[in-house]
Formats: sequence, C-alpha cells, structure tokens
Amino acid sequence: MTEQSIQTELEENILTIRLNRPEKMNAFTIAMGEQLIEELDRADKDDDVRAIIFTGNGRAFCAGMDLSSSGNVFGLDETIDPDSPEMKKNRDLGGILTLRMFRMKKPMIGAINGASVGVGSTMQLPMDVRIASERAKFGFVFSQRGVTLESCASWFLPRLVGLPKALEWSFSGKVFGAEEALAGGLVSEVLNGDRLEDRAREIARSFSTGTSAMSVAANRQLLWRMMGASHPMEAHKLESRTMLHSSVRDGKEGVQSFLDKREPDFADKVSNGAPGGFDWDVEPDWS
Repeated sequence: MTEQSIQTELEENILTIRLNRPEKMNAFTIAMGEQLIEELDRADKDDDVRAIIFTGNGRAFCAGMDLSSSGNVFGLDETIDPDSPEMKKNRDLGGILTLRMFRMKKPMIGAINGASVGVGSTMQLPMDVRIASERAKFGFVFSQRGVTLESCASWFLPRLVGLPKALEWSFSGKVFGAEEALAGGLVSEVLNGDRLEDRAREIARSFSTGTSAMSVAANRQLLWRMMGASHPMEAHKLESRTMLHSSVRDGKEGVQSFLDKREPDFADKVSNGAPGGFDWDVEPDWS
C-alpha cells in the first residue's frame, strides 16, 4: 500500500496541503509528487477551494529528494538516451509538478516552516507567495550533488530573484537562511514559526474574501504567462478577451455592488471554464 505522503484539510475555502513524512524531514518521493499532482487536479475542479497553502509537518518543509530509494533516485529511466524521441516519456517528476502548479487557477502560498533544499526549494517557485519561518533554510544544492537544476527552476528562479542571484545560488549550491532568502526576493516575509500558518491564512483570506474567483484565476494565469511574452500586444489581446468575458458576468455585479455600497455576490465559477476562450489548461507539447 502506498504511503500517504501528504495531508489535506479544507477550511474557510482554504485548502492546506501538508507534506507528511516528518520522520524523513518530508523528503520528496515519486509517490509524494504523484499525490501532490492528484490533489492539485482535485483542487482546481473544486469551486469551494479559493486558495491553497503548502507547508510541512514536523521540523522541515522538504529536505529534498529521498536519496535512499533504489535505482535512479530521481525516478528516471537510465536506459533511454537523453537525445532520443523517447525522452518525452522520461520526464523529471519535479518538472511535471511545477508545470501543474503553473496551470493552477487558485492562488498558492508557501508557508516554509523549516529546511527546504533541492526539490524542496524548486517546488516552491511557481507558488504565488512564499513566506518563511525564521528557522527555514533554502538551497539549490544540485551542483553539490553533481546534477542540474530541475522542476523548471531554470525558468522560474531567475524570473523571481533575477539572473545574478539565480546564478550565485545554483553555482554554489550553498544552503542559506531565511534572511538571505528575504533579501534575495525568494520569500516576502520571515516570521516566528508560531505565527507562520496564521499569517499564511491571512494572506489566503485576502485573496478569497470579497473577490471574484474567476477574476483571481484569470489574473493568475495572465501574469504568469505574460512573463514570457515577446511584446505587450500579447497581453493586450488576451486581456481584451478576458475583460469582455468578466465585464458581462462578475463585472456587472462588482460595479453594481460598488454603487449600492454593499459586498459583492460573485457567481461566475472557475469550473465553468476559462474566460473569453483563454485556454488556460493547454500545455505546449514536448518537441
């Protein structure tokens, strides 16, 4: 029987996902990655989920890949030539996970409660907010293990912290504390550990209270996807379509509630599909 590597709880429209291998410092396994992807699939389809918090049970967030497993510890098939067309079936699971996070319609908050190195750091990168306990540690330690960045970190990390800092952290592979993560822009707040989850819930509520679920979902996708656009015209085309969709649905309620001086009652559900034909579930093919 596969161990349940995560725990989940839904309260006040906030889904909390806890990495749950505390005796192993929540070290990442293939099973954990697959369970996280399954939970994200469920959360995206559930209109009761308005925001997601990730944290870890015990003293760590995630101490990287569990290196004690047999065979290729990264779950890759060593018999496949990296240049072979078959390589598309031999994908880094961390990358599959972060690509699933990239497609999420719900805002994601990392409450980093302790050590988070290797994939423990890279899996945080597609999250929309990362806050850390003063005890947290981070590390893109791949150079010290003789392997490369994974989990799409070479795309996410420089966009979050800038290329010079991404180069420094990935070249050295050093482990660094929460204050350096804050100074480098990897996290936005450092708090006493006893305050961490309360603060994460405050942030989650600010995203989900009095806001349109469809607006939040569309804005999340617009902002993340437009980081790779070659011209602002790409944003203009998408925003014109999504603005038309939203202005005739939740937008009407938003304007009327403002005029009436009352709280809005937004009704457009994320499960209804993407606004204005914006296909937010499409992922480019491997080529």
